Amino acid sequence: MQHFPIFVSLAGRRVVVAGGTEAAVAKLRLLMKTEAHLTVFAEAPDPQITDWAAEGRLTLVRRALAPGDALCAVLAYGAAEDSREDARAMGLARADGALTNIVDDLAGSQFITPAIVDRDPVCVAIGTEGAAPVLARAIKKDLEERLPVALGPLARSGQAFRRAAEALPQGRRRRDFWSDWYFRTGPAAHEQGAEAARDALPALLEDHIDRAPRTGSVALVGAGPGDPELLTLKARRLLHEADVVIHDKLVSPEILELARREAQIIAVGKVGFGPSTPQAEINDLMVVHAQLGRQVVRLKSGDAGIFGRLEEEADALDAAGVPFRVVPGITAASGAVAALGRSLTARGRNSDLRLLTAHDTKGFAEQDWRALARPGAVAAIYMGKRGARFVQGRLLMHGAAPGTAVTLVAHVSRADQTITPTTLAELPSAVASVDGPTVILLGLAPRAAAQIDISTLSPKQEHA
Repeated sequence: MQHFPIFVSLAGRRVVVAGGTEAAVAKLRLLMKTEAHLTVFAEAPDPQITDWAAEGRLTLVRRALAPGDALCAVLAYGAAEDSREDARAMGLARADGALTNIVDDLAGSQFITPAIVDRDPVCVAIGTEGAAPVLARAIKKDLEERLPVALGPLARSGQAFRRAAEALPQGRRRRDFWSDWYFRTGPAAHEQGAEAARDALPALLEDHIDRAPRTGSVALVGAGPGDPELLTLKARRLLHEADVVIHDKLVSPEILELARREAQIIAVGKVGFGPSTPQAEINDLMVVHAQLGRQVVRLKSGDAGIFGRLEEEADALDAAGVPFRVVPGITAASGAVAALGRSLTARGRNSDLRLLTAHDTKGFAEQDWRALARPGAVAAIYMGKRGARFVQGRLLMHGAAPGTAVTLVAHVSRADQTITPTTLAELPSAVASVDGPTVILLGLAPRAAAQIDISTLSPKQEHA
C-alpha cells in the first residue's frame, strides 16, 4: 500500500485549485461539500467557476498561481490540464507547505482523491492506488445502490445521542444498541418521519438498558480450505460479530481479515510433529472468554467436524455449561478434488469414499488396507506427508497396483495451490517435493491426466 488512507479535516482551512478547466470544476464539486475556504487561480476560468465565485462559494483570482499563493493551504490541486503548468504550480504549492495533487498524474501527486460515496456524515472512500479508476467507479456505483439515503440522517441522530448511549457499558451491549438503531429500529422509524426517528432513539436506549446482558457462547466454525470466498455466509456473519476469534494455524490470513477489527485474535496453532498449543489450553480459552459474556468463534481449517477435534471441544464446553453451535465448512478433500476437476464419487467407479488421517495420537494410523487396495477405491488422506511411505507399504502389501493414480494437492484453494499427479509407486518421492499442508487423493488423477495411463510417465513428467 503506497497511499495511506486518512480523512483530513478541512473545516475553516484553505484549499487551493490552480486551473479553471473542466477537471477543476469536477474537483470543486467535491470540495464544495466540505467546509474548506476554496481559492481558485485561473486566467480563463470555466463559466461554472465564475458563477460559484459570484455566489460567494469560493474565491476566484484571475491569474496563474504565484509564489506564496498556497501559504497556509492544507491541499492544492493542479487542474490546468497542461502538464508543464501543473508541475510548475504544484512545485510552488509544495514550497508553500501544501500537499499537492495533479489531476490524472499519479507520479506527480503527493496524495490522491479517491472515489467517494457520500452519506454525510458517513463517507466511504474507494482507492486503487491509481491503478484502476474504472474499477473504483464500479465499486462506488455498487455501494451507492446498497447504502440507503437514510443512512446519513440516522448517523447524525446517532452522533447527537452518543453521550446518552454511554449509559450502556462499553463493548457488546453498546454495539448491540447501535446495531439495532442503524439496521433495524432506526430505518423503520425514519420511514415514519423525522419526529418518529427522534423519539425512537431514547425508547430504544431504555429498552437496551433494561435487557439482561447477553450470555457468552462459542461457535465452532469451519473456515474452509483457505480461499475466503469459500467461507459460508453464516461463518462470515459470526466473524463480523465475534468478540474473540481463536484460530488454528492453517486458517488463512485473508479469512482472519474478515473478523471485526476490535475482536481479540488468538492463534492456537497446531503443527504436526511440531510445536502445538495443548488441547486443554484451547478448551480453557473458549470457556473463560464465553463465561465473561463474550461471543467466541473457534475457527478451524476446513470442516470443524473432520479431523478437527470438534467432539473434544464440544465436550469441554458442555462440561462448563457454555452454549455452543457448530457451523460446517468446506473440507480440504472437497477443495482438493474440485481443483482436479473431478468428483470424490462416481457411478461405476466407487460407491464409497474414505476420509483418512495418516497418523493419530498413537502414531501411524492403521486402516482397512485391503478395501483401500481394491481397483477403483478412492480416499482422501489428511496429514499424510510424513506417513506417505507407511501408506504406500501397507497398500502394496495388500495388493494395490503400483501404477494406482495418486494426486497431491498442497495449499488447497489458495493462490499458491499446487497439484502434483503421481502414482502409488512414486508417492514418497513425490511427497518430498511438495511444500505446505497437503491432501493426498488416492485413486484420482487430474481430469486431463485421467485420460492417459499415468504409470507410463517418468517422474519428471509426473511433477510437471
